[in-house]
Amino acid sequence: MTEKYDIFSLDNGIKLIHKKTQRKVAHCGLILNTGSRDEGEKEWGMAHFIEHIIFKGTKKRKAYHILSRLEDVGGDLNAYTTKEDTCIYAAFLSKYYERTLELISDIAFNSVFSEKELEKEKEIILDEINSYKDTPSELIFDDFEELIFSNDSIGRNILGSPEMVRSFKRDDVLSFIDKKYNTDQMVVCSVGNIDFSRLKNIVEKYFGAISSNVRKDIRKAPQLYTPIYSEVIKNTYQTHCMFGNIAYDANDSKRIALSLLTNILGGPGLNSRLNLSLREKYGLAYNVEANYTPYSDTGIFSVYFGTDSDNFERSLLICKKEMEKLCNTKLGIVQLKRAKQQMIGQMALSSDNNENLMLSIGKSLLLYNKVDTLEEVIKKIELLTAEEIIEIANEIFDINKLTTLIYK
Repeated sequence: MTEKYDIFSLDNGIKLIHKKTQRKVAHCGLILNTGSRDEGEKEWGMAHFIEHIIFKGTKKRKAYHILSRLEDVGGDLNAYTTKEDTCIYAAFLSKYYERTLELISDIAFNSVFSEKELEKEKEIILDEINSYKDTPSELIFDDFEELIFSNDSIGRNILGSPEMVRSFKRDDVLSFIDKKYNTDQMVVCSVGNIDFSRLKNIVEKYFGAISSNVRKDIRKAPQLYTPIYSEVIKNTYQTHCMFGNIAYDANDSKRIALSLLTNILGGPGLNSRLNLSLREKYGLAYNVEANYTPYSDTGIFSVYFGTDSDNFERSLLICKKEMEKLCNTKLGIVQLKRAKQQMIGQMALSSDNNENLMLSIGKSLLLYNKVDTLEEVIKKIELLTAEEIIEIANEIFDINKLTTLIYK
């Protein structure tokens, strides 16, 4: 059965997308096309800071009342910030749609940002930054992107620096929101048991009166990429390593083929080539993975592994040998078919999670102004050829283009 998505645009530019289901639990959210890469030099960490502080009080609610509004009826309210977007989202029983959307609107557009709450939340974020530094297997991902996109806002850590976070004032917050919380860059997304006509009325009621605020500036693409090799002394028990390259952006027709290639090399399946060689065959690493993240105007491909220091050189060599195989040997008919089936199955499982689906369709509408159905994406995967895969492998896995970061 083909998916059906209902889409509507408010006069102020905010879009609505909905998929009706028959389940008791519903999911909805507000996604903004604003993230850490949209911060200025003196705003590093601001997008994430605002994501925290919007829960600390609105014109009619204190922090306790915000947190209790959905919790009291068994719901769950959350938010996150990435390099390119910010999201406030919730899970709740379908009968509480209006309660949920009114709350999300209140948080997003009526927060008061009291200086007292700002100072309190700064300490929370500073603690978050420090705890992150204690987790090298996570920190290395951010430090690696900073190497790849050196001297560019997209490379900066989402959390910001302690010095910058401490400097934020209420006027700084309001200025950033005025510049970057643009109504033409917002999507209300929903998956749940409610008729679209009723949902549309609720969204009109709580989002329709928001003043139009159209984005005037555009993002600047990252500067020219230069591969870098870096070793950092961390005195960790394990040696952590990441290496990779810039890759295709979210609008590039090659992105699906690279996603498939990344899945073959080091995707979440236990039968990925890196997992089978590094972990299963040689027992050298507990965690090894390959990742591809497309952004609006660039992308990043990476491989990460952690291993005992004595096994590091051997592990790195094995990873690169697996990449060389994909560059030098075309996938056979059976291999390619199996890889496609695995990726299609993973996508189907992910879309069966309604929270994932809600976020996915919202981001797709925000980025592409349309949503491909699962059937349409499957067709694109099935059309991929072994020739395309090996061509992309040679382009992205080129050893002369790889940036490497090692924690020792």
